[in-house]
Amino acid sequence: MAMEQVYLTIVLAPLLAAIAAGFGGRVIGRTASHVVCILGVALSFALSAWVLKLLVVDGMEPFTGTVYVWGVSDGIQMEVGFLVDRLSALMMAVVTFVSLC
Repeated sequence: MAMEQVYLTIVLAPLLAAIAAGFGGRVIGRTASHVVCILGVALSFALSAWVLKLLVVDGMEPFTGTVYVWGVSDGIQMEVGFLVDRLSALMMAVVTFVSLC
């Protein structure tokens, strides 16, 4: 799995789990909805902790990349992207851990 996909999974796993639980909650039931949401946040935390380990312990280079360009106006490119360095990886791990708790 490419690192860009890992970063997108960290962000989108809880969102997709919440959407699945929200729209399919009556079909799958209350307990299954809770499990789906908890697993989405747990996946996000596990990947965040792994990225933190790669950056701090293994010495991986920080990542700066564009996810997509959402507008160009008069030569100015407006992009949505990621900057993942040691501090942002630490914050990702802390926020997802607190969310999981």
